[in-house]
Amino acid sequence: MNEVFKALSDPTRRKILELLYDKDMTAGDIADCFNISKPSISHHLNILKNSKLVFTERKGQNIIYSLNTTSFQSMIKWIYDFTGKDDNNEKS
Repeated sequence: MNEVFKALSDPTRRKILELLYDKDMTAGDIADCFNISKPSISHHLNILKNSKLVFTERKGQNIIYSLNTTSFQSMIKWIYDFTGKDDNNEKS
């Protein structure tokens, strides 16, 4: 879970996730949406991949990035459990 929160702490990585929410993309397509170097985008993509927030799939010479919704569901469950399921679980 720590890797997920670390990955989400960066605005560039959050923007990449927003782009992938709309559609799967190659690293080049993602890089075209930013005004930073391709190696920097690659670094961000590796962090997202290592945190399991994105999947990769090779199609020919391209690597396609897509969201791993299971990781988001696990994070939401953790937040939900942490904050309490209802108002009856308030801490004194």
